[in-house]
Amino acid sequence: MSKATGFVTLTTDFGLSDGFVGIMKGVIYSINPSAKLIDISHDIASQDIQTASFILGSAFSFFPKGTVHMVVVDPGVGSDRSAVAVETDNYYFVAPDNGVLSGVMERISFIKVMELSNKKHFLPEVSNTFHGRDIFAPVSAYLSKGLSIDELGTKIENLMERVLPEPEINQDSITGEIIHIDKFGNLISNIDKKSFEKLVVNRDFTIEIAGDIINHLSRSYADSSTDKLLAIFDSFGKLEIAANQNRAADILRVHRGEPIRVVMRR
Repeated sequence: MSKATGFVTLTTDFGLSDGFVGIMKGVIYSINPSAKLIDISHDIASQDIQTASFILGSAFSFFPKGTVHMVVVDPGVGSDRSAVAVETDNYYFVAPDNGVLSGVMERISFIKVMELSNKKHFLPEVSNTFHGRDIFAPVSAYLSKGLSIDELGTKIENLMERVLPEPEINQDSITGEIIHIDKFGNLISNIDKKSFEKLVVNRDFTIEIAGDIINHLSRSYADSSTDKLLAIFDSFGKLEIAANQNRAADILRVHRGEPIRVVMRR
């Protein structure tokens, strides 16, 4: 395992209009004044575990080895759901055990998973509504200082997993769905570039979504005229439907879960 470097990332659904994020940072700095805190996102929709999983899974590997990734999207706060810390080859993760680490699990192997049961590393008083402050922040701070994960509690074998839907692939088509809509209204699908290229090779194709048809890939958003829909592979290798200087989600009036198909033309 890479040595802790003091970097801690925060991913939450708290927003910035209240003091929750600032309070958690205060807790971390109180325990480790040398910590280096980085916000991944605090604009995740309330209690949206799937989006948090997708964003963290896309982002975690771009940080220095030894980073502690803390994620607090926790509809079950105060219930009997577990709180966990995870060790991998290069990173630590601190989160509720509610499936929010599924996007990470798809990409890397976990070396050790600890249920957070050692209250020595919590704040002295633990509320039923703000475990981000009372449990996750102090545990992340101690890990960032180099505390062994073994000190945090009891080893467990399995985590809850919420697997993102896989596209259906056959000889002449790929059927997927929209798994994320970003701030710009771009529609991110679960169809990856490798699967797409393997199917298409040098054949003609159409991309079908919400009654609209796109028959080619663009290299950039500017390749298409203003407001016109386009298909492009995003920076994480996922097939994306976008619109130049507009919101594809609004043009098509679709939401997460909308089907999308790549069909070979005969």
